[in-house]
Amino acid sequence: MNKNDICLLLGATGVGKTLLLKRLQRFSIHGFDDLGAPPSTLPTVGTNLIDINLRRRKKVTLRELGGCMGPIWPSYYTDASSLIFMVDSSNISQVSSSCIQLLTVLAAEPLQGVSVLLIFNKRDMSCLMSLVEMKSLFRLEDIIASASQPITTLELSASTGQGLQEVLKWLDSVTVK
Repeated sequence: MNKNDICLLLGATGVGKTLLLKRLQRFSIHGFDDLGAPPSTLPTVGTNLIDINLRRRKKVTLRELGGCMGPIWPSYYTDASSLIFMVDSSNISQVSSSCIQLLTVLAAEPLQGVSVLLIFNKRDMSCLMSLVEMKSLFRLEDIIASASQPITTLELSASTGQGLQEVLKWLDSVTVK
């Protein structure tokens, strides 16, 4: 694999990274008409890799790194051409630690200049904060203003599939091949 086709998928344990991977993989095979029920998942210990075929014969490899692997995430940064960072928008107690993780990731030298997609997941849950509240708690305007990376934000429900098409559009727009 070369750097031009690897997108890292990072975030705390339990934010929905594995479910997003499984949903995107299913879409690449069956399309959105047959998304089916959400598959079961377990917390990732290690990495998961999937290839997604995009439009115009482009392909991207998504590399999910388990949330518990945070201390060794930096060893994977040099291979990445883009980054998806997921946050559980229904877990208010996790927001501040996710913000700190994101700031640490954005400060890493190998990731300077890579495109970043910040996903607020679990938008289907009844106990979630509004996007305005999430952006305020994250101080997202300040992060975007000071980051060297272009940052896009997106709301998602990996469970229902809401927002999956937008994730694929973003991947298609930042993939070099």
